Amino acid sequence: MKKKQDEKFWEQIKKGAYKLLDPVLNLIVKTGITPNGITIIGFLITIISAVILIVGAETGTRGDTRYITWFGIILLTAGIFDMLDGQLARKTNRMTKFGALFDSVIDRYSEMIMFFGIAYYLVSNHYFLSGIFAFVAMIGSIMVSYVRARAEGLGVDCKVGLMQRPERILTIGISAILYGVISHFTGTFKIVFDWLPFPFIENISIFTIPIFILAILTNYTAFQRLNHCRKKM
Repeated sequence: MKKKQDEKFWEQIKKGAYKLLDPVLNLIVKTGITPNGITIIGFLITIISAVILIVGAETGTRGDTRYITWFGIILLTAGIFDMLDGQLARKTNRMTKFGALFDSVIDRYSEMIMFFGIAYYLVSNHYFLSGIFAFVAMIGSIMVSYVRARAEGLGVDCKVGLMQRPERILTIGISAILYGVISHFTGTFKIVFDWLPFPFIENISIFTIPIFILAILTNYTAFQRLNHCRKKM
């Protein structure tokens, strides 16, 4: 019962988001851009978000919040395009099997590039453990999508689970922005224990703790889907 309630809740959230984006969608329809074109635009914006982190790793200083904050803003912008491509295909009656495949492939590339940027930034700024969690979260994210694709290829519907792609993008994007906003008002804060070789909590924890949670929940979701398929098969 709870699972169905959660799914219904997220469906309502998605419907509300799509309704808010309707004016943008209508404007895009007038431009004549294809759904695949929207997919590519979203992909390019994701690349820009990762490049910002790489530039920040190479030229910024540890504790500089600007790069992660801008990364979050641009990532959420890319997420909007990710929502629009499917809606545009349905609205303009351009739904094709290749379009669905193209969208799925580009989504996987987008996620790997996003996590590469995050891991690069964290490791370069000596947040090594958080960088590992980002890599584990990437593994979980790819496996969530892979289990669904493989299951549906075998004829089993597999959309269950906590951390699907929209939830992952929202978690990372919002936590990145919150890191910058909260740090702006609070300044530098840090909780240190002598027995730990690194701070227990600091500003960037606002960004890295959700990544740690993501590393756990994405892999849990992958096994949740695998177990779902076992029962169906």
